[in-house]
Amino acid sequence: MNATLKPGLYIVATPIGNLGDLSSRAAAVLAQADLIAAEDSRVTAKLLRHIGVKRRVIAYHDHVGEGVRDALVARMAMEAVALVSDAGTPLISDPGYKLVRGARAAGIEVVTVPGPCAAVAALTLAGLPTDRFLFAGFLPSKAKGRGKAIAELAGVRATLVLYESGPRLAVALAALAEGLGDREVAVAREMTKLHEECVTGTLSALAARYADAPPKGEIVIVVAPPGETGPASAEDGDKALAEAMTRLSPGRAASEVAKATGLDRRTLYARALALKA
Repeated sequence: MNATLKPGLYIVATPIGNLGDLSSRAAAVLAQADLIAAEDSRVTAKLLRHIGVKRRVIAYHDHVGEGVRDALVARMAMEAVALVSDAGTPLISDPGYKLVRGARAAGIEVVTVPGPCAAVAALTLAGLPTDRFLFAGFLPSKAKGRGKAIAELAGVRATLVLYESGPRLAVALAALAEGLGDREVAVAREMTKLHEECVTGTLSALAARYADAPPKGEIVIVVAPPGETGPASAEDGDKALAEAMTRLSPGRAASEVAKATGLDRRTLYARALALKA
C-alpha cells in the first residue's frame, strides 16, 4: 500500500492537448497511486512518460465487465487507485460513474483532482451565455435518433454543449439548424494544441463551411440558447390559467400566470372567474 496516498478512488483530470496543463497535484497523485485505471493504457503511458513515472496501468472502459469493476473496488479498500480518461476530466462523456457508485456503496473514499475539461474550455472561447448551459454529449449517429435527441433539446433555455467528430460535424450542424432554428454557434477544435481554433457563425453557415472540408481533431459544438419569445397571447393566458386553477384559487392562479407571462392580473382574474363558471 502507498505510504503517502490514503486508500481510495482518485478521479484525476488530465490534459486535453497541451501536456503543460497537467496540474502538480494531478502529477503527484499519478506518481503515488498504487494502480491507474485508464480508458486507453497507451494514451496514459505517454502521459506517464512525460512526467517520468512508471506505474501499473489497467484498462477501464465501457466494455469491461462487472467483475473488473468489483475487483477494482475491492483493491481501493487497501490501495490508492487513480482513474483517468484519455483526455480531460473523467466521467464527462467517459466511462466511470458506475465505478464511483460502487466505491461509495462500499464505503470507499472518493477524491476528485480537478483540471481540464473540453466542454468548459469551449464555453470560455465561444462568447455565448454561460450563466446556464446543458452538456448533451454526442448526438446519435443515425438520423432518426439524432432528430429525436435534437427535438428534446429544442425547448431548453440554455446554451447547449455537444461533442462531435470531424467527419460527422457538418451533418450534426445541419441537423441542429433544422431542429433548433438557425442559432448562433461556435465550433471549437484542437483546444490547447498548436492549431487551436474557435469558429463562430450560424448553424447553417458553419454546416456549409464544413460540408466539403471536415476538420480534424477533437471538436466541441456550443449552441446559443433560443431567442426571447414574443409576448404571451390571451390564448396562452387561458391555457396557463386552466392548469393553474387545478392547484390554486382563481385569484392565486391569476397572480401566478401574470408573473409568468407578463399579462395583466386583473384581466387574468376576470378570465379565471369566467373559466371557473
